[in-house]
Amino acid sequence: MEINLLYDGPTVRHVGQGVCQPWFACQCCNKILWRREFVQRLKLEATLNVHDGCVNTISWNDTGEYILSGSDDTNLVITNPYNRKVKATIRSGHRANIFSAKFMPQTSDQQIISCSGDGIIYYTHTEKSPDINRQCQFTCHYGTAYEIMTVPNDPYTFLSCGEDGTVRWFDLRTKTSCTKEDCKDDILINCRRAATSISISPLVPYYLAVGCSDSSVRIYDRRMLGTRATGNYMGRGTTGMCVRFVPAHLSNKSCRVTSLCYSGDGQEVLVSYSSDYVYLFDPNNDQARELKGPSEERREELRQPPVKRLRLRGDWSDTGPRARPESERERDGEQSPNVSLMQRMSDMLSRWFEEASEAQGSRGTTRPQTRPIGETLGQASEAVSAGASSVKVKTLSASASVTGTSSGSGAPSSSTGPGGSRASTAEPVLSLHYSTEGTTTSTIKLDFTDEFVLSILCITCACVCHRRSAAARIQELFRRRKERREMEESETQNIRRPSVKMVYKGHRNSRTMIKESCFWGNNFVMSGSDCGHIFIWDRHTGEHLMLLEADNHVVNCLQPHPYDPILASSGIDYDIKIWSPLEASPSFNRVLADEVITRNELMLEETRNTITVPASFMLRMLASLNHIRTDRLEGDRSEGSGQENEDDQ
Repeated sequence: MEINLLYDGPTVRHVGQGVCQPWFACQCCNKILWRREFVQRLKLEATLNVHDGCVNTISWNDTGEYILSGSDDTNLVITNPYNRKVKATIRSGHRANIFSAKFMPQTSDQQIISCSGDGIIYYTHTEKSPDINRQCQFTCHYGTAYEIMTVPNDPYTFLSCGEDGTVRWFDLRTKTSCTKEDCKDDILINCRRAATSISISPLVPYYLAVGCSDSSVRIYDRRMLGTRATGNYMGRGTTGMCVRFVPAHLSNKSCRVTSLCYSGDGQEVLVSYSSDYVYLFDPNNDQARELKGPSEERREELRQPPVKRLRLRGDWSDTGPRARPESERERDGEQSPNVSLMQRMSDMLSRWFEEASEAQGSRGTTRPQTRPIGETLGQASEAVSAGASSVKVKTLSASASVTGTSSGSGAPSSSTGPGGSRASTAEPVLSLHYSTEGTTTSTIKLDFTDEFVLSILCITCACVCHRRSAAARIQELFRRRKERREMEESETQNIRRPSVKMVYKGHRNSRTMIKESCFWGNNFVMSGSDCGHIFIWDRHTGEHLMLLEADNHVVNCLQPHPYDPILASSGIDYDIKIWSPLEASPSFNRVLADEVITRNELMLEETRNTITVPASFMLRMLASLNHIRTDRLEGDRSEGSGQENEDDQ
């Protein structure tokens, strides 16, 4: 007998048969909802337009009656998804994008913890004034704070993790704010590399999983940990660690963990990697104790990193359901008349990069035919003016180069050869080099090469290194990192090292710092994707079961309802979408899904070798190149005038 389901708040109602318990407890519902037909009947039920920016975090309250969301607009919003009404809009006080927000348990949804890209954590009480709430801030993290995690049934404590490599534990009974400079009072774990995601076991909440930027997931027993505030901080990143998981092929790579999720029974952990896939592992497994090193081919690849492409921040042209791999666009001769300014500028940077690579590879042999800088600059200027006439390029004063960080700051450096004279009057070839030697990310070096070096441009996410000290700093950094790694390896010999239990592929995760994967019930695993789709797999076999188009660019967040067969999603679009099994019959376009998966795999390879830089980088490059060109033209005129005067004499 077919059972029709209607949704009325946090319960499932059987038509003509009264009201059932929540769906996890209802046996007749489970027989239907845990089968693949359930996810293949999912349909967009509602769109909640409650933000004016990308929605980076969503979470349900304990009863499933409300959704808490945080956004680039720095607002926190509490919404009822059933009647689609906003209960509260809270001006959080955050000055950067909100990345994580949670209701504190057992507080009647009146207390909220949130964190943002500037590292600040806010403790917000919905019944108090904004002025009072803004005083309840923790500025302990330096760098981005990625995630907030509450403890089940605990209304007083919460944890946070961030780019500074620390996991911090706060107790609101002790303090509701902390603005102490360089505060270390509440550090629970110092991972010594960016801690990007955390998760607590739902059944055994003293087990804490931490995802890091070095491809590792570490699980700690919190009973063995403490803070300086509690007087028992150990200060070692291996204290209390009982599990360390790294997929074998990532053991010598640095892939950022974008999300962690425990299964409902706490027996498995789901982990999503940037520029890679989603993995399932059993924390009690110990089959990968001996991690294999990279093969000789892999070592050679590490020694000779591939040429990187440059993409400007704000260029989302490679995301969304209609994005295509570069190879496919070139094959089909695709030329869109409505190419965005960012895409034009990104293409120009990539072209420079490719030509520079060819020139670098041909040095010492026949020089390749490269486009003169004057011509390239003209095309770049044309691209800029075609995209936005309001963009103006300012010439840097007496500087042919610029050194800057990803935030766009910079300082001029010398533009002439030894003795201040130019070694050549020919147009220089732009040369861009990529190196994995950096602090927390990779480094790009830019120089103009034609028998002389005009400038070097180093971009790192951590700091600007002066050329004279950069090599020494990098060597010292790698020496210390190697020593720490060797020490950790020796200290973690007895720690369990699980092997991969299941891998889920097909999606694409490379464009954003947040990309959630999660369980849905006992049988399904889900993830967002840069192609704008939601991917749903069979948890036990890895089979792809469903594809939902959910965003014009990127799906970042997925949160199943705690009881009902309802899913909330969000991403780059300025809204929250609600999904329910409303289709009359199961439907899954496997042909379309296979096409999307194929494109994602190709584009994943492309984006692995792409670095995002701020738009100011492009403008500074154009300004520098324009200055070089102008300076050379003036030099040529000056030399010409001198020759004419000499002839006259």
